[in-house]
Amino acid sequence: MAILEVQGVEKIYSPRFGGNKIRALNNVSFTVEQGEYVAVMGESGSGKTTLLNILAALDKPTSGEVYLDGIQLTKVKEKEISAFRRDNLGFVFQDFNLLDTFSLRDNIYLPLVLLGLDHREMKERLSPIAKMLGISDILEKFPYEVSGGQKQRAAVARAIITQPKILLADEPTGALDSRSTDSLLHIFSLINANGQTIVMVTHSVKAASHAKRVLFIKDGEVFHQLYRGEMTREEYYRKISEALTLIMSGGEEL
Repeated sequence: MAILEVQGVEKIYSPRFGGNKIRALNNVSFTVEQGEYVAVMGESGSGKTTLLNILAALDKPTSGEVYLDGIQLTKVKEKEISAFRRDNLGFVFQDFNLLDTFSLRDNIYLPLVLLGLDHREMKERLSPIAKMLGISDILEKFPYEVSGGQKQRAAVARAIITQPKILLADEPTGALDSRSTDSLLHIFSLINANGQTIVMVTHSVKAASHAKRVLFIKDGEVFHQLYRGEMTREEYYRKISEALTLIMSGGEEL
């Protein structure tokens, strides 16, 4: 069953002081099934971040529609959009977006506080997640006291503790070293195996090779897609690299 449907989405920006309009997305259509793990790749300026912002209901398309579990995002009222994001979406960002004045525990609890949950339920939700992510022993620490990898694991905990319909990740490994990247990608595969739908924007072939499908965006359009299927990760990595090379060289067919 499709949890996310993108239908003919276009995004056109008009410069404030005149000039040519910029078409960031052009007739983008695709679906994401419940439980899928999809990576979105493309060169800088290809439109992938614009697409993610529209999926996150942070921006609206000029035309076309996005449906999340049957809900038409453009029909969600402005005064309800923050609550909609909180109730349905989880976010993981490159720069973690943790509050330095809050402990990791309180950072993770924050969306549950906004939902009005009592402390007992918050604790019950956090315990298995913290154990899975390996952060049970650092929950009382503050973000400035832990490593980048530990910060990102706390950010993942905060994103999934609300049990979102879809997890959106924007370059989640971009600020991490190789070891922390491997750990985070393992965690993403683990939570996906537990049924969490993930859409991740990334420049990293390594990160994309952990997804089940890769969408390639070029000049604001879905140019190509790859399914992992029965390929090994090494084979999939090579296929992704080849596709990116062809896209960047201006190839028209894959």
